[in-house]
Amino acid sequence: MRRGVFIVLEGTDGSGKTEQFKLLVRRLRRGRRPFATFDFPQYGKPSAYFVEEYLNGKYGGWKEVGPYKASVFYAVDRFSVGRKIRERLAQGRVVVSNRYVASNMGHQGAKLGSRADRKKFFRWLHEFEYKILGIPRPDATVVLHVPAEIAQKLVDRKGRREYVGGVRRDIHEADLRHLSRAEQIYQEMTRTFPRDFTLVECMKGGVLLSREEIHERVWRVVKGKLA
Repeated sequence: MRRGVFIVLEGTDGSGKTEQFKLLVRRLRRGRRPFATFDFPQYGKPSAYFVEEYLNGKYGGWKEVGPYKASVFYAVDRFSVGRKIRERLAQGRVVVSNRYVASNMGHQGAKLGSRADRKKFFRWLHEFEYKILGIPRPDATVVLHVPAEIAQKLVDRKGRREYVGGVRRDIHEADLRHLSRAEQIYQEMTRTFPRDFTLVECMKGGVLLSREEIHERVWRVVKGKLA
């Protein structure tokens, strides 16, 4: 059987990943393509315990924790279902994930000031997740781009969330400077690794595109991988 295709949707908090995730799944269902979905972090599951504690500030602020420790929390969560992802791909399914390793690259990489430090971090992260933990590598990662100021406002529309004790923002979302840095790093990633990441602009003329317009841009990228 032909191996399936592994697609990941990425972007800063508030960029509309979950909405695009749902629209992509709906399109695959309409096209009667066998698919499987994963959503990270897996809030409420034991594997995401350390992620939730971190985002609630239980270990201190994100500056205190640092990118390497924080990355391990998220990596453990992904490792918990790595075998399932591999099995679904072996069944020939299209696997769609809402966030994956690139989230660590974007958010944790934003904490590092120099490009050289980020490059070192990215190398460590890939070695740790893909080789040591052995989780599957995506075939394509679509990065949704929304300016940080707008993204933060969109975060507030989500309402209160259980994984951060009922408040609207976690420690990343509450820090506009961090969101701006993460936005820049995601863009840097798409320029540095064009084979791995494709940037999808969600704005046109300073106005946020409709979810359907953004979906069509996402679908053009995904369709090319499914051909």
